[in-house]
Amino acid sequence: MKKVLMFSYSIIAYLIGFASLLLWIISVSHLIPEISIDQPPTKPFLYALLKNLGLVFLFGLQHSIMARKTFKEKFAEHFPKPVERSTFVLVSGVLLTLLVFQWEPMGGSIWTVSKENSLYYILYTLFFLGWSILFISTFLINHFDLFGLRQTYLELQNKPYKPLTFKVVSFYKYVRHPLYFGGIIGLWATPSMTVTHLVFALSLTAYFIIGTLFEEKDLKEAFGNKYTSYQKNTPMLIPFTKYNN
Repeated sequence: MKKVLMFSYSIIAYLIGFASLLLWIISVSHLIPEISIDQPPTKPFLYALLKNLGLVFLFGLQHSIMARKTFKEKFAEHFPKPVERSTFVLVSGVLLTLLVFQWEPMGGSIWTVSKENSLYYILYTLFFLGWSILFISTFLINHFDLFGLRQTYLELQNKPYKPLTFKVVSFYKYVRHPLYFGGIIGLWATPSMTVTHLVFALSLTAYFIIGTLFEEKDLKEAFGNKYTSYQKNTPMLIPFTKYNN
């Protein structure tokens, strides 16, 4: 019964986490105004800026803490280890949803590309390409392990959990973190860049970069020389460049 409950918990966490990602994408797409982060401003600019940066900081802080080995060890002392990743996904999903719905519009326009301009469609093509790279990258790693379902499913089947092996496939041959690379493209490729969107894109890009640096340390610890060699030969975030670290 306990294992069934853990698996059910991981399914709920997965659905919340996945739904929050879709909400995030829709909110920056400008395709559904009701969900867009670009609403008419209702608060003073400084208040909105500080609140927005605080939301990103909270989201980034949760990721930094819960992704660390020390937190995982403490978690396992009090809760079943198989649900650790699902709990990370659940909390991340809740905070990402909070980030989108609590984001304060700030007004202003940096650039606007009309539908009559072919650049409009090029930017939207890049937008969907970026998010597609992000989602495909999760499957290249192991989508269900990344979102916590594999751990509880193996427990349900009375099988031991085996960590993922290090492999370099598809996008990972050209950039070490295609998931973040795709997310950055998705944030910046827009025909309507407002101040609201700019702050959103800047702050989350900074989070991606900082998060990548932390993740690099964990990957080197987990895979040793294999990852160090990969790190020397493959760019971190920008494909086809010589900048690796």
